[in-house]
Amino acid sequence: MLNLAQLNRNIRSIRRYRQIGRVLFKYGFDHFLEYLNLSHFVARGKRIFRRDEMKIAQLSPAERMRLALEELGPSFVKLGQLLSTRPDVLPRSYITEFAKLQDQVPSFSFEEVRAQIRAELGGELEELFSSFDQEPIAAASIAQVHRARLTSGEEVVVKVRRPYVVELVETDIDVLMGLAALAERHLPGSDIYDPVGLVREFARTIRREMDFSREGHTIEKIAGNFVGDKSLYFPKVYWKTTSKGALTMEYIDGIKVSDLPALELAGLDRTRIAKRGADAFLKMVLIHGFFHGDPHPGNVFILPDNTICLLDYGMVGRLDEQLKGYLIDLLLAIIRRDIDEVVSLLSYSGDLPDPLNVRALKRDISEFIDSYYDLPLQEIEVGQMLMEFIELITTYHIRMQPDLMLLSKALITVEGMGRELDPRFDMIEHLQPFMEMALRERVSPRHLAKDVQEHFFALAHLIKNLPKDFKEILNRINRNKFKIDLEHRGLDRFIQELDKSINRLSSSLIIAALIVGSSIVMQIDRGPRLLGFPIFAFLGYTVAGFIGLWWVIAILRSGRL
Repeated sequence: MLNLAQLNRNIRSIRRYRQIGRVLFKYGFDHFLEYLNLSHFVARGKRIFRRDEMKIAQLSPAERMRLALEELGPSFVKLGQLLSTRPDVLPRSYITEFAKLQDQVPSFSFEEVRAQIRAELGGELEELFSSFDQEPIAAASIAQVHRARLTSGEEVVVKVRRPYVVELVETDIDVLMGLAALAERHLPGSDIYDPVGLVREFARTIRREMDFSREGHTIEKIAGNFVGDKSLYFPKVYWKTTSKGALTMEYIDGIKVSDLPALELAGLDRTRIAKRGADAFLKMVLIHGFFHGDPHPGNVFILPDNTICLLDYGMVGRLDEQLKGYLIDLLLAIIRRDIDEVVSLLSYSGDLPDPLNVRALKRDISEFIDSYYDLPLQEIEVGQMLMEFIELITTYHIRMQPDLMLLSKALITVEGMGRELDPRFDMIEHLQPFMEMALRERVSPRHLAKDVQEHFFALAHLIKNLPKDFKEILNRINRNKFKIDLEHRGLDRFIQELDKSINRLSSSLIIAALIVGSSIVMQIDRGPRLLGFPIFAFLGYTVAGFIGLWWVIAILRSGRL
C-alpha cells in the first residue's frame, strides 16, 4: 500500500535538497557538493545560481557559512548554534561566527495562534484564558510567546509552537542525515568528526526543544533539586494549559541581569547576585549533574532580595557520575600540572585516535598549563581555560563528550556575567569547595563500599557468563559460522574513481569501435544511402560524435583535463 505521508515527505526532501544547493552556490560553497560527489549538480549551479560573486567573495568563509545557515531557516540556525558549542568539530573562526546566529523571525498571525491553542489544548482560547495579548512579546524560529491571564486570575506567559514547524524540522533532519551519510562516504577523514553522530545529536536536541511538555518537566526537575534554596526562583508551570505544542508558565516581572543601572536603582547587591549565580550553576553541574545549557543574560532575571530566576529550559546538559568524576579529575590534573595524569585520563576516556603522537601531546599540554601557571587564581577564567584545553586536544582528533562542550560554553557565559556584576569575581574560589566536597565524597566509606559492590557484581556476572560465551564461540567454529568482519577504510573514493575510469575507458572503446565499423561500411558499396553515404556508416559516425562531444563537455566541467 502506498504511504502518501512518506511520499509527501520525500518530495519535500527533494525540494529542500535543491534549495540547499542554491544557497550553497550563492555563498560560494559549491566545492562542498563536489566533495560529496555531486559535481554534475555543481556544474549546473555555477551556470545558473552564482550571483553577487564580488560582494560575497569579500566575506570570510565563516561569515558566508553563517549567512547561508540563516537563509536556510530555523533548523539550520539551530544546527549552527549547536555547532558553536563544538570546538572539537569546527575551527575557532566558525565557532565565533556561529555564536552570532540570530533566532529572530517574524511572528505568525493571531488567528494561527488561536488555531494552535485549539489543536493543542482542546478548547477555545476564550474558554482557557480571561485575557490573551494578540501581540507576542518574543518570536523565535520554534515558537512565540504571549502574555495572558488564566480564568483563575494568574498572570502567565504562553509559549505557542509555530504551525507546521515539526514537519519542516523533520524534513531538514532527513536531508541533513542524507548529507551526513554522503560526507562519511566521500569526505576523507570525516569519520574523525562523525557527521551522522552530529546529526543524531542535533535531531535529539531540537526534537526535545520542540516538546514543550518536556521543558515543563525540566523546570520542575531542576526546581526540585533546589527545594528550600531561597536564592533561586523557578516559574510555576500550569499543566492544564500545557501540552507538547503549548507551554503556560508564571509571568516573571524581574530585571535582566545585564541591566546594571536598573539593578543599582533597585538597591540590589551585584556581588551577592554573582556569588549566588556561580554557586547555583556549579551545584547543578557537580552535584545534580543536570544543568541549564543556555544561561545567557536574556534568560536570567533578578527578583527582589537578590533572588535569581532562570528562564527558557529548552536546552539542558547532563553529566552522569562517571562524567562528573572524569571532569573533576581532569581539572585537578591540570591545576596540579600532572601531564601524565591528563594523558592517562584522556586514554581512559576511550576517545584517543590510533595512532597518537603522545610525546607531542604531552609537550602541548605542558605548554598550555605553563601559560596559566603564573597567573593569579582570580585572573583565571575556568570556562575559557576548559574551552582552550578542548581546542588543544581536538587538534589531535581526541573526542570529548558533547555535554562537556555545552558545559564549557555555559561556564564561559556564567563567568562573563559574574565578572560584569563584580569585577573581583573569581570562579575558582567558588569551584574549590565543590571539588573538595567531591573528593571527600569519593574517599568516604559509603562511596568506597559502593564501588567495591559494583565491581564485585560486575566480576561475578563476567565469571557467570564466561563458560556460556566460550561455548557459543566453539559451537560457531564447529558449525563454520565463526566470522571475522574486516572493514577497509578509505577505499570507497578509490573504487568510485576506478569506476569512473573504467566507464570512460569503455566509452572510448565504444567510440573507437563505432568509428572503425563505420569506416569499414564506407568501403562497402551496398545498402541504403543518405546524401550519397551509406546510412549505417552515417549513423555510426553521428553516434560516435555525440558520445565524444558529451565526454569532452563532462571533462571540461569537472575541471580535470
